[in-house]
Amino acid sequence: MKSIRAAVLGATGYAGAELVRILSGHPSVTLTYLSSRSYAGVPISRIFPAFKGVVDIPCRDLDTAELCGAADVVFIALPHKLPMSIVPPLLEAGKKVVDLSADFRFRDLSLYEAHYQPHSARAAAAASVYGLCEVYRDEIAGAALVGNPGCYPTSALIPLIPFLRAGLLDPSSIVIDSKSGVSGAGRSLALSSQFCEVAEGFMAYKPASHRHQPEMEENLSLAAGRPAVITFVPHLTPMSRGMLTTSYAKMEKGLDEGKAREVLLDFYAGRPFVRVCEPGALPQTRNTRGTNFLDVAARVDQRAGRLILVSAIDNLGKGAAGQAVQNMNIMFGLPETEGLFAVPHPL
Repeated sequence: MKSIRAAVLGATGYAGAELVRILSGHPSVTLTYLSSRSYAGVPISRIFPAFKGVVDIPCRDLDTAELCGAADVVFIALPHKLPMSIVPPLLEAGKKVVDLSADFRFRDLSLYEAHYQPHSARAAAAASVYGLCEVYRDEIAGAALVGNPGCYPTSALIPLIPFLRAGLLDPSSIVIDSKSGVSGAGRSLALSSQFCEVAEGFMAYKPASHRHQPEMEENLSLAAGRPAVITFVPHLTPMSRGMLTTSYAKMEKGLDEGKAREVLLDFYAGRPFVRVCEPGALPQTRNTRGTNFLDVAARVDQRAGRLILVSAIDNLGKGAAGQAVQNMNIMFGLPETEGLFAVPHPL
């Protein structure tokens, strides 16, 4: 198979730069096109000196005709709304697209429009597949357009979906408590993400009003076969990257910790990026940093009748760029782990 020509739009944001890093080491990919409105004409290695001598491609202003001639797959790491005008001509040109914004994540566009803005690419959205690789792999394999999940939804959906599909949880009782590193806020300057505002502190933000909540509810409802209503509270932690999510739900059928662990092991058998912790162990963000792994563990509060699920991911890895590359691998019929199976840092 010839090398896949890949483009990254928004290559100088955090998720875009992580895509550049992963794709530059992918054995079946050649990076051919990087776009950045703010840094047009500047080599990516000058913006991120870590890439010097590894990736020295200059960034450029987006030109759709030029892009279509240069790439087989396009990763879009741009803010919401912008991809809606970019994706349709790419699909018409026969390109495969992985979009990291929310524009193509929803089956029900009324949910998208209630929390974002009016949708102007409805035909493309109808053909999009939600890119939660371990759950929708078969659909992704035949897709031309994938809506890459958000980091918070990835960290919560992968642990919860096996139990909801098995009818083991009450979908109206779910509480999701997540902690994210500051890179989840993006690279644009903002007072709330400056060092002095974040260091040595810990804060909740947008409780019960975060835009990822409807994305989670839609997919949890599909898994349960009935409406899921969740309470979601995200938090900002003083670390650059990483995410820890703890989900709680009332059990509808009796479970002990051994059985709960078996549910996860059975559902994700053969899925190399989901690692179920050994009995007695719990996930830690340091163990998934810089990787595409999701570590998960289950605990049962028998007194309260609740299942507790703890997961850890890298918000820029499995929560964004890593999962996007995993989606590309599936779309092109490559081994799912290709270019992604790096050994985690032990420290």
